[in-house]
Order: sequence, then C-alpha cells, then structure tokens
Amino acid sequence: MSVDVAIPTTAPADPSATPLLQVRGLKKHFTSGGRLFGRSRPPVRALDGVDLTLRRGETLGVVGESGCGKTTTGRVLVGLEEPTDGEIMFDGVSYTGHSGKPDMKALRRRVQMVFQDPLASLDPKMTVGASIAEPMRLNHVGSHDERSERVAQLLTQVGLRPEMARRFPAQFSGGQRQRVGIARALAVRPDVIIADEPTSALDVSVRAQVVNLLSDLQDELGVAFIFISHDMSTVRFISGHVAVMYLGRIVETAPAEELFARPQHPYTQALLSSIPIPDPVRERARRPIVLEGELPSPSRPPSGCRFSTRCPMATDLCREQEPALSERAPAHSVACHYA
Repeated sequence: MSVDVAIPTTAPADPSATPLLQVRGLKKHFTSGGRLFGRSRPPVRALDGVDLTLRRGETLGVVGESGCGKTTTGRVLVGLEEPTDGEIMFDGVSYTGHSGKPDMKALRRRVQMVFQDPLASLDPKMTVGASIAEPMRLNHVGSHDERSERVAQLLTQVGLRPEMARRFPAQFSGGQRQRVGIARALAVRPDVIIADEPTSALDVSVRAQVVNLLSDLQDELGVAFIFISHDMSTVRFISGHVAVMYLGRIVETAPAEELFARPQHPYTQALLSSIPIPDPVRERARRPIVLEGELPSPSRPPSGCRFSTRCPMATDLCREQEPALSERAPAHSVACHYA
C-alpha cells in the first residue's frame, strides 16, 4: 500500500499571474566584530539589494562567480539566514518577519533546499529513512507508519529502492546521496526547491542523471526550482529563466534562450564566452573574454557600477553612478549604462 501524494502539475508560468515567490531589495550583511587598526571592520555585504521573481512550475537559474552571493540568497530564502533588509513575498504575502506579518518559519515548509555536498548535509548517524522522515516529524505530518510509507514512496520516486531506507549515508555513492537529499526536500510537499550547486560535488557521469531527475520531478509534481550554479551549460539546459549575480547584486535577468543568444551585460558576455564549444575548429578560433583583476571584496564594494573595476567598457559614469536593473527588452532586464 502506498500513500497518495498526487500533486497537480502546474501549467506553464503565466506572466500575468501573481508570482509564486518575489524578492525585492533583499540584503544580507554579515558583521565580523572586532577592530582592524583601531577601526571597526566593515560588514560583508553578501547581498546588497537583490530582486528576483519565480513563477509556479518554473526553474530560475542563478549564476555567477564564487563569492557573488548565490548560496547566501538560497540560505536566506529557505530561512537558514535572517535577512538584513528587503522583502520576501510568497503568493503575494510578505514573509519578512516584521510585526503583523508571518514569520520566516512559516515559509520553511513551502521552500526546501538541496545542498551542494550530499554527504555533509546528511547526518552520518541517522539512516537515510530517518533523515527523509525528519522534516515530516518536525512539521507534525502524519503518523510514524504514514511517514514510513511516504519515505518508501519518495525513495522510489527518486530512483532508489525502498529497502535502502535502513542504510546509512556512508553506504551510498555520491549520486545516490544526492537523490536522498532530493527525496528529503520533497518530503513535506514544498512549492519551491532551492538546489544549491546540486551537481558540483558529483562525477561528470552522474551529473546528467541528477539534472534529469530534477526536470522529471518538476514535470510530475509541478514544483518550482531555484537552481544555483556556476555551470552555464547545465543552467541553460534546465532553466526557463536566468538571473546573473555579481558581488551581491543581480546584473541581468532574462529567459534562458534570450540571455544565451543576446547577453547584454559585459559580465554575462564574459561568463558565456567561457563555455567550451564542442567543435575543435571553432573552439581554437574563438577568443573568450578574459576578465582582468580580482573580484572586489564584498565588504568594500566599488562605488558606482560594481563591475566597473573589471569591465573593459567602463567610463567615469560607470565609476560614479550605479546603474539600475531596468528592462531593455521584453522580460530582459540589465543593470548597465551601455547595455
């Protein structure tokens, strides 16, 4: 006997419908405390005004270099970090924790996370069945027997055998552990799953299996994904919409095919130029854009446009005035004076 978990598959995202998840001006600043040369250390501006929109049944890819704020965005949205400022709206309701508004804890059942390292995210002393059941237990979902049946069904759903519930994480391969992490994220029937670099710790041969699994689950369950990655090829394959991050800000956002075909921001153009071309002749002939200089410190971001210190097109205007993220084409927004 199995537990009925039928969830209606959502139709393609309707641009006129209320977004499932909307983020406006999201900030997360970390203070280190202490003093340096007699002065207080400046806060690390991991997120400094992030705007995102996610619609039902959609996959939003979030890309950028290490340290740009991708993972922090996911941790704030899932409630593992408290936002410094900004607004998070779910189905039009604000979940920013202010007086009179729902607390972030109320959001956690609707937004779950798949972590980058599947071994580190699972308790080595718990069976995988207990790990998958844990979100249901904490949210008081079902009886013990009902949770056990749900665990067996979830394992089958992610391509594992129900009897594997009695095993421990160390007895699984990396790809299998990530499937367990996905099953755990699905346990409380969330509307959104944030996948934080879910394939980066896996062998190349296993990555496609995990990405295909996420895509199949979306078709079957209608769940929306925020897919965080630095792998542009994978993001293009799985995402309907893409947001490009740089130093705590969104610099470009567009439908995936539009962004890959017509990137407007110089940083996006540099990222896309680094994707290998599966043609030896064309690969040797092309000239990828090489960014000079290091990524600035998020505790001391440059004035004006944050990309101005590495941008080959930067002018005095870029160094003095920060460009707003504005729509330059239908559904295509860019934060650049010269896009």
